[in-house]
Amino acid sequence: MKKKFSFPSAYTVILIVLFLVLVLTYFIPAGKYATLGYEAENQEFVITQPDGESSKEPATQKTLDKYKVNTNLEKFTNGDVYKPVAIPGSYEELQREKRTLFSALKEFLSAPVQGLAQSIDIITFVLILGGIIGVINKTGAFNAGMNSLSRKLQGKEKWLIILTLTLIAIGGTTFGFAEETIAFYPILIPIFMAAGYDALVAIATIYLGSSIGTLASTINPFSIVIASNTAGINFTDGIGLRLAMLIIGTIMSIWYTVRYAERVRKNPAESLVYDQKDELEEKYLKSNSDEEIPVFDLRKKLMLIIFAAGFGVMVYGVKELGWLFVEISSLFLLITFIIAALSGLKEKEFVSEFVTGASDLLGVALIIGLARGVTIIMENGMISDTLMYWLSNSVSGMHGPVFTTMMYFIYILLGFFIPSSSGLAVLSMPIMAPLADVVNVDRALVIDAYNWGQGIISYVAPTGLVLASLEMVDVTFDKWLKFVWKLMVATIIVSIVLLAIGVFL
Repeated sequence: MKKKFSFPSAYTVILIVLFLVLVLTYFIPAGKYATLGYEAENQEFVITQPDGESSKEPATQKTLDKYKVNTNLEKFTNGDVYKPVAIPGSYEELQREKRTLFSALKEFLSAPVQGLAQSIDIITFVLILGGIIGVINKTGAFNAGMNSLSRKLQGKEKWLIILTLTLIAIGGTTFGFAEETIAFYPILIPIFMAAGYDALVAIATIYLGSSIGTLASTINPFSIVIASNTAGINFTDGIGLRLAMLIIGTIMSIWYTVRYAERVRKNPAESLVYDQKDELEEKYLKSNSDEEIPVFDLRKKLMLIIFAAGFGVMVYGVKELGWLFVEISSLFLLITFIIAALSGLKEKEFVSEFVTGASDLLGVALIIGLARGVTIIMENGMISDTLMYWLSNSVSGMHGPVFTTMMYFIYILLGFFIPSSSGLAVLSMPIMAPLADVVNVDRALVIDAYNWGQGIISYVAPTGLVLASLEMVDVTFDKWLKFVWKLMVATIIVSIVLLAIGVFL
């Protein structure tokens, strides 16, 4: 009997991508742009040549003009542009060290290890989060709360999708709410499933909310603001078009998700993960199947309130205080101690449940590290700048909507290889933004093409967050592709149309 094909796991998908990127480094020449960075301590610019040699020059507008970096000096001195930017016209091909089969194997094996080391902050957060969830599950607080919520939501289930997706999209568009959403999956999956939906609805609601929010960033400092500053324009330029993208994209994502969710609720066989129905229900809904649902008493309510309040504090810290994952992990460690006191569990039982909960998310932590390994291979192979050089040359003679459309597809490609929004902004804007002047197009449209192109590829790029998110929900990559591809095509069409409208405004 012929064996049915089984789509590979997220780990294998990332390793395949890592291997393919490594192969690309043997065919794409190594090269780099010179960069200009601001040194606040000495109030000087540091110019780093492609070969690594550096020199210092006065931090003046004259120096920026000399290197054709069309950005106001104030943007560097006040910290708006905090990463070194590429210097236009400075690209040079570089000679790579001769590599043997052994050195290639070493690079392939060491990249995931380095990726884990460089991702330790977010990995720590994920493990602490898993530990807290393990403890709360043991007390029965989630089951009791879920039972209470599902009774209240009867007949209004779709509003859970509408409100959650909208709020996450607002977080994405304002302050780049992305990696932090990993925290919501273990909480929302059981709630969505109890409402009659499948696990895919949970990832659609959370991941699409984050993706459309960051794609249509309006005031996101990690993408729109730094890209605008680097391009030499105000981040409010073209904000009307971005608001249009945000509203249209959010409505499309909500309609698409609700339509699928309601179809599944009425007929579970319509689910794209129907073959996993029993397995997922066993994991998320029947953890206490042999026990009576616990009473939703004051202790359990307090635990859930404190846990939920942690996310509010996290959002405030990230948005207003500039918190990174060290601060976020510290916050949730504090919540761990508070819940330890409230849980009523003995010390050894608490520690055991915390470790068990952390181990449940270990797979997610490993995927985050592996995905970072792909970026390390590219950095070591020095091919990002070469791709930028080739693609900027290919678009330089185009005009009008053809220019904006090609720019959009260029950023889709670059976004696959460079998942960091701020990293792509400082690499590309000094090169791409001036091309808009040549063809008489507003520079804000180049920024829109950058943000929308990088945003749409994040829906499926294994180098981003999608595989870690899928691992949280136990859904394979092929099922997600089958679910999301039509929405992606529709969003691409809307993006191209809005960019074309922008040309004629």
